[in-house]
Amino acid sequence: MSEDGMVYEELAPISQSAAEAALASGDGPTIGRALLRLALHGPDWRVAEQQALRHLTHPDVWVRRNAATSLGHVARLSREIDVDSVVPALKALLSDPEVGGFAEDALDDIEVFMGVRWKNGR
Repeated sequence: MSEDGMVYEELAPISQSAAEAALASGDGPTIGRALLRLALHGPDWRVAEQQALRHLTHPDVWVRRNAATSLGHVARLSREIDVDSVVPALKALLSDPEVGGFAEDALDDIEVFMGVRWKNGR
């Protein structure tokens, strides 16, 4: 346990086949961890991005949050992202009180690491 009382899990790399099994599992925590593991350690940023985009509308709030966070990680680590798909998808979540902050953080990562401005007047 950390000083702030949170328990953090180390997210190890994941193979494509293990990721596919986890994403198909139907279990929210398993899906959420798989999304983050793909974004942080996956061999192909495009796969991580596609899976995160696909899960932005998942019924489990933590899957949606991890999907948004994963998109920020992809931008930060790979410096690659399909801006035309990702930015509008994240902007659509800004009004969601359960996920909006996570979407905003991901958009900020995209702005910082890719130079893509997403707010007017910035």
